[in-house]
Amino acid sequence: MRRPSSAFDNIVGAHDPAEETRIAHATASALLTRVRADDSGVSADRLVAFTAEHGIDEIAELWSAAPARTLPGALWRLYLVQLAIHSDPHTAALLYERGRVELPSVDAVIAGAPVPADPDEIVVLIDTILRGAFRGDFAVALDRAASFCRVQASGATHTADDYEPTEPERSSELTTRALRLSSYAQDLSASAALWRTGALA
Repeated sequence: MRRPSSAFDNIVGAHDPAEETRIAHATASALLTRVRADDSGVSADRLVAFTAEHGIDEIAELWSAAPARTLPGALWRLYLVQLAIHSDPHTAALLYERGRVELPSVDAVIAGAPVPADPDEIVVLIDTILRGAFRGDFAVALDRAASFCRVQASGATHTADDYEPTEPERSSELTTRALRLSSYAQDLSASAALWRTGALA
């Protein structure tokens, strides 16, 4: 990830953590409010497509350092999940299907992917979830994203077990991925609960 620009440094007061936090929260709130006010859905579509066109650095400069269970932190995690799926939809689909089979919960139903889901359908699903965050019920979108992450984490964990005897390095990579996804799931679920009580800021 590239270093934030000098112009951005000036805006946030030379890395003043309090000011950076204030800007992260203000921009996330303003963005969400503005997009939700656009009934045409054009603004939401642009935001969903943003990372594919411009990368994630610009968003990272604003939101990546925000606490996980805040509005900017939740939006940042949604974009990270979307980027991961777009970057390697084939692996994402394999892990999702494995997790769907292995995970004894309703998470796959909540996430809402077709059964089974191919790579293109997984990409459509994550874009639909992100679009729902901007146009629909924000808490529902966060819950769907959390369920998606739990299914993926389960798939990564079980696939890691498969690789352990023959490809321990690949197994380690998948285990790390599973832990990260599990963490995202917890944070997104917590953020959804906070949003419902009006406490996600």
